Amino acid sequence: MKGIAGVAFAAAVATGVAAQPHSHGHGHQHLHRHANRHAEIEKRDAVIVTEVVQGPTITEYVLEGQKVSEKKAKDGIKKGLYVVMGTSTPTFVAPPPAVTTSTASGPSAKGGQFLEQKSSSSSVAPPAPSESAKPKEEAPSSGDGGVDLDFVSGKEPCSKVPTRYGAIEIPWAAPDGWTTLMAVGKWAKGLSFDNIAQPKHRGCSPGDMCSYACPPGYQKTQWPEGEQGATGQSVGGLYCNDNGFLELTRPSHTKLCEPGAGGVFVRNELSQNSAICRTDYPGNEAMTIPLNTQPGQTYPLTNPVSSQYYMWQGKPTTAQYYINNEGVSVEQACTWDSSQFPDSAGNWAPMNIGVGKDNTGITYLSLFQNLPTSTAKLNFNIEIEGTYSGDCYYRNGEYAKPNGCTIGITEGNSVTIVLKH
Repeated sequence: MKGIAGVAFAAAVATGVAAQPHSHGHGHQHLHRHANRHAEIEKRDAVIVTEVVQGPTITEYVLEGQKVSEKKAKDGIKKGLYVVMGTSTPTFVAPPPAVTTSTASGPSAKGGQFLEQKSSSSSVAPPAPSESAKPKEEAPSSGDGGVDLDFVSGKEPCSKVPTRYGAIEIPWAAPDGWTTLMAVGKWAKGLSFDNIAQPKHRGCSPGDMCSYACPPGYQKTQWPEGEQGATGQSVGGLYCNDNGFLELTRPSHTKLCEPGAGGVFVRNELSQNSAICRTDYPGNEAMTIPLNTQPGQTYPLTNPVSSQYYMWQGKPTTAQYYINNEGVSVEQACTWDSSQFPDSAGNWAPMNIGVGKDNTGITYLSLFQNLPTSTAKLNFNIEIEGTYSGDCYYRNGEYAKPNGCTIGITEGNSVTIVLKH
C-alpha cells in the first residue's frame, strides 16, 4: 500500500470568556496575533475527534460545543474573527510501507485544531521580526554545558532560556527567546490545566510553562506528563515556580534536549536558504522551531520515537514540519504570521513533512500539501534519497500521489530529503 491516507479531524473554535467578535477589515487572508491574547484564551471547548479515514482531509469546526460550518469558520478566519491555535497532533497518517515482512501501521493522526475568537481590543498586529535576529542553531559543547548537561530544578532563573543546557533562543517567537509561554497558574499534580493564557508582552514568570527550542536533530524533553489542558490543549516546557526559578516538568529526563531516532536528513542543493519549521509541540503548536537550511549543507531532521515522545490523550504523536519557499528568511518562515509572505509562509507554507518512528521500528515520512490552510506551491523540487519502501517526491508542483506521499524506512536505514531545482 502506497501513498498518503486522508485524516478526518476536528477543529475547536475557542473563545475567551469576555471575547467579542469583530471585523478588522484586513485584506490579507492571514491571521493576526493578539496584542493581548493572554486576557482572552481563558478556556476552550472540548475537541471533537473523529476517526482516521481513507481519502481527503475532512475538518470539522466546533465553537462553544456547537459544530460550525466550514464556510463560516473559514470566513471568520479570513476576516480575522478567529485565530488558529495549532493542531493537537500532526495531520497525517502514514500507511504501512510496501514490504511483505512488515505488519506495522502508521502513527496515529487523531487530533484537532484550536481556534480562538478575537476580541474587540486586539487590533494591533505584532511587530515584524528583526532580520538580524538569528537562531543559534549550534548546540553548545558538552564541556561546560550543552545538551549532555543535566539540568537541576530550581537553580536557573526564569528570566532567560537556559542555553547552557543546549536549549536555543528564538528571538522572534516569544519574549526572551522562549517559543511558547503558557500561564497555567499553580501546578497541582494530577489536575488538568483548565485556565490557560498566553502572555505576549512579558517574559517567563511564576506560574508559567515556558517552552524552548533545541538544536537540529534534538527535541525538548519537558512537559508535564500527568497534567495537560483540560480540553485537549498540549502543554509543554519548564515550569517557573513561585520563586522565579525553572523546574523540570519531566524529572525522569534531566537533559533538556534529546536526539530523536535519527535516520532522516535534509540536504539543500538550492542557491538560497529554505527554512523548515517544526511546530512547538507540546506547546502553542506554532511552527517556530527553526531548521534554516543553507546551500550545500546537510542537516539532521529530528525523528521522534513516537512511543517515547509526547502522548496526546494517551495516543502517540509524531513531528510536523512546514517547508517554506527558497529565499524566505527564517524569521518570516518560522512564525505563525509572515508579514512579507502572508499567503505562502509560516502557517501558510506550501508543504508539510510528517515524520515519526513507530513501535515496530519503522519510520514513516510523508510529504503533503498544507491543506486546507494553503494552496501555495513550493518553488523548488524535492527528491528522497536512501533506502526505503514506497514512492515519494515533489516535482514541478506535483506529488508522487495526489496531495502527498509516504514512505517507510526500516530500522538501520536512512534517507535524505533533497531540496533542489
